[in-house]
Amino acid sequence: MHNELSSSVRSGLAVYYVLAAALNAGFAYYHLKRRNSAQALLWLLAAAVFLVHTFIYLSPAGARAVIPEGLADWVDWATNAVTYFVLSTVGFVALIIFRKELTAPAVAWGLMDLTLLAFGWALTNPDFRSIIAKEDNVPIVMLLAAVGFFTWLGLRRAVLNDDRIATGKPPLEKDDDKVLVWPDLVYTELICMVIATAALVVWGVLLKAPLEQPATSAKAPNPSKAPWYFLGLQEMLVYYDPWMAGVWLPTLIIVGLIAMPYIDFNQKGNGYFTFRERKFALSVFMYGFLVLWVVLIVLGTFLRGPNWNFFGPFERWDPHKVVPLNNVNLSEMFWLAFNVVPTDLHWFVRELPGIVLVLAYLFVVPLVLARLWLRPFYVRMGAVRYLVLVVLLLHMAALPIKMVLRWTMNLKYIVAIPEYFFNI
Repeated sequence: MHNELSSSVRSGLAVYYVLAAALNAGFAYYHLKRRNSAQALLWLLAAAVFLVHTFIYLSPAGARAVIPEGLADWVDWATNAVTYFVLSTVGFVALIIFRKELTAPAVAWGLMDLTLLAFGWALTNPDFRSIIAKEDNVPIVMLLAAVGFFTWLGLRRAVLNDDRIATGKPPLEKDDDKVLVWPDLVYTELICMVIATAALVVWGVLLKAPLEQPATSAKAPNPSKAPWYFLGLQEMLVYYDPWMAGVWLPTLIIVGLIAMPYIDFNQKGNGYFTFRERKFALSVFMYGFLVLWVVLIVLGTFLRGPNWNFFGPFERWDPHKVVPLNNVNLSEMFWLAFNVVPTDLHWFVRELPGIVLVLAYLFVVPLVLARLWLRPFYVRMGAVRYLVLVVLLLHMAALPIKMVLRWTMNLKYIVAIPEYFFNI
């Protein structure tokens, strides 16, 4: 059984719930001023729920108000690597399909309240709290909050603009009043600078710098993690050779960003938020950023523990955890199915199934897509621009495909040629 909550943890939780209650009270006051009494009452009730939690943790009974271990164990069991990534993808698809409903202020605020409530309950678990409260992980939590807010803001503006355009009205950005750089913009920047400086000073006082011992080869940290902005690349190293994860794929990301003006033939959506006019471009870009980058950063920060093993959010980071894995190459799977020993074959014959599969993926799939689902793109873009687009998309799709294959089939490499240090 976990120990009871200390007085400092209970005080921190009480302050956390007071802030959440204040947010809901402010939202209720906003609706009250707009004469929306039903919404005001709803968010006042939400504020009351958070205040009840505050009083619980200020009372002696709060020491035992912790998340049940059975629930924590179930969450750890349910959030394995495959489930985590699949749910992230499903959630992204749901966000795109139901963007109008999910970005409605009442629904979005309700989802935020549920997230705050669940996060507060999770903080009562010492293992979860030890990971979240690490000094160098606090900015990642703030990053997730900022990403969530600005994703909602962009999609909300896009939904409103799409509705306005459908009725013949101009986008919201066309109605924005123009202001002068001086004094309007400069004053705003000055105020933001003062607030940011004060916040950084308070942050520097409350949280110590996450400095460790001087680097030495005699004692390496376990786990050894890159800075948060490189954790996506470090996670890719699990599934790809270093030349692909550290050189080839990052280079393609840069090339893809450079190629955007060249391959983008859609002239709509310039200077204003919209989704309906740029469905394909926004869906691909958001999936690449949110799921293939932010989700991997979260995975590497909070769910990768000692020996780079996958740990549930409430699981103790045990350095002695052993995960039995038998990662095999595609050539081994293929030839052993025919009772042939792969090592007895020439490397080209041995890896021929993987080579054929990779070549078909890079050369046959673009032709099939040009004939079927991406036919409009091929017609409007032409052969060269279409091939640039599809090659970038296929490399982007290769990452989740390789991740799922590793997690479900223990597939290591599709093409493995150690004789020439070449693996895919």
